[in-house]
Amino acid sequence: MERVDVAIVGGGPAGTSAAHAAASAGASTVVLEKGVPRADRQGLGPDSTDAAGILDYWVDIMGIHPDEMPDDVVLDILDRAEFIGPNETVTLRSTGIDSSYDEFGYTFHRAKFDDWMRSRSEEAGAGYRLKASVRDVETDLNATGGEDDPRHVVRLANGENVGADFLILADGPQRTVTNKVLDDFLPFDITERLASPKVNHIAYQEHREFPPELFEEVDGGIKFWWGYMPGHTAYPWVFPNDNNVCRVGLTMPIGLDIDEVDDRDNYKLLREDDEKVPQGREYVRRLLEQEYGDEYDIDEDFPLVEERGKSKGTETYSISSTRPIDSPTKAGIAVTGGAMGSTSAFHEGGDHVAVRTGAIAGELAAEGDLSEYNTRWKDAIGDEILRNVAMADIVHDYGPSDWDTTFKAARKLLDSDKGYKAFDRAKLTAGFSAAKLATKYKRTKVKFRNGKYVQLTESEYTL
Repeated sequence: MERVDVAIVGGGPAGTSAAHAAASAGASTVVLEKGVPRADRQGLGPDSTDAAGILDYWVDIMGIHPDEMPDDVVLDILDRAEFIGPNETVTLRSTGIDSSYDEFGYTFHRAKFDDWMRSRSEEAGAGYRLKASVRDVETDLNATGGEDDPRHVVRLANGENVGADFLILADGPQRTVTNKVLDDFLPFDITERLASPKVNHIAYQEHREFPPELFEEVDGGIKFWWGYMPGHTAYPWVFPNDNNVCRVGLTMPIGLDIDEVDDRDNYKLLREDDEKVPQGREYVRRLLEQEYGDEYDIDEDFPLVEERGKSKGTETYSISSTRPIDSPTKAGIAVTGGAMGSTSAFHEGGDHVAVRTGAIAGELAAEGDLSEYNTRWKDAIGDEILRNVAMADIVHDYGPSDWDTTFKAARKLLDSDKGYKAFDRAKLTAGFSAAKLATKYKRTKVKFRNGKYVQLTESEYTL
C-alpha cells in the first residue's frame, strides 16, 4: 500500500493548491485525480469547466498574482462588469475593495491554469496520479498513524490503496467522494442536506468567435443578463477571452418545472410554445439572436471554436449553489473548494476561494493538526461568502421586474459610492428605493454573520 502524510482527492484548483502547500512544508503528498479529456488540453486532467474570471480583490484572496502565471493563462484584462435587466442596467467599474491588483479583473483559461497549478504542486514535491478514481475511503479514528496503520485508507477503482494521516477532499461541487466520506460522521443521511440535485445548478457555455468590430465593443467587460430566464440565480453571460473569442453561457437550477414559473411571458428567453425549460444550447442561441440577430447571422458570424472547451467548443458542468459546510477536522479531514460549497451562491466561478481553502488545508495538514481549519477558512474568505450568500438570499424569488427595480436602485447607490461598499450604506440622498435596497442587504448580512452562512457545522459531526 502506498503511504503518504496527506492524500488529496481531486486535482483542480483546491486540490493542487492543497498539494503545493503541504509539499512545500515537507509533507509527503499525493493528488488523486480521475482525469477527463478536453479538446483544449493535451492528455487528461481535472474537469476544468468554468467561466473563469477573477476580480481585483479576488487576486488577494487567492494568494496568486497573475504575474506568476505563464503568459497564456490570462486571456483578457477587464475594466467593468455589466448587469443587464429587462429594462434597466448597471455597470460596475470598481469593486470598491482595496487590492494589490491594479486592474478591475481578468479572464483566464481554466484548463491551462489547472495544468500550471499541477506543475506548481509537482515542483514542490507532491505526487499527482491520473486515472486514480476513488471508490471509497475507510477511516479509523483509533489508528496509530504508523506505517502499517494509517488513519485513512483511500481505495481506488483499480484495486490499489493509499494510506494517509490526513485526507483533503477537493472533488468539486458534485461531491462524489465527499458525500460518501461525510455520511459516516453524520447522524442523518447526508443527502438530506447535500444531494447534488438539490444543491447544484447546471451550467453550459460555448466558445464563440465574435465579429471583430463587435468584439471591440465587448472587450474588457463581463456581461450578465438577469431576469431573462427563470430560476434562482439563473442567468446567461458573455465573457471576453482572446483572439475575438468569447465564452457565451448560462447558469440555471437543475430540475426546474416550467409549469411552476410565474409570469413566464416576462422572461425574454422563454417562448410561448416552450413545454419545458430550454436546454443550454437553445438558451445561448436565443440570447445571441436577441442581442445581435438584427445585424448578424448567428450561425455564420458567431462560429463555434471547436478546438476550445471540453468538447467541440462547448462545456456542460455542475456548479455549487449552496452555502458552505464545515469539515470534520477531528477525523483528520478537510473539505475544500467546490466540495465544501465555498464557490457557491451568487457569483459564477470560485477559483479564488477554492485555491485559498486548499492552501489553508494543505498547510495545516503538513503541520499535523487540522483543528484550526474551519476557523482559518472563515477568517480568509468569510467576508466574500457572507456577501454572496446575502445577495443570493435577497434575490431568491426575484422575477424580471424585481431585477429592473434593483438595478435602478443599485445605479443610484453607485453614484455615491464605489463598488460593493455602496450597498453597505443606506443613503436616503440616493432615493428611497436605493436606501431600501441597501438596508435589506445590511440586514440580510446580519442574519448570516458570525459564520451563520455555514449550513453544516462541525458540531453536527458525530466524532
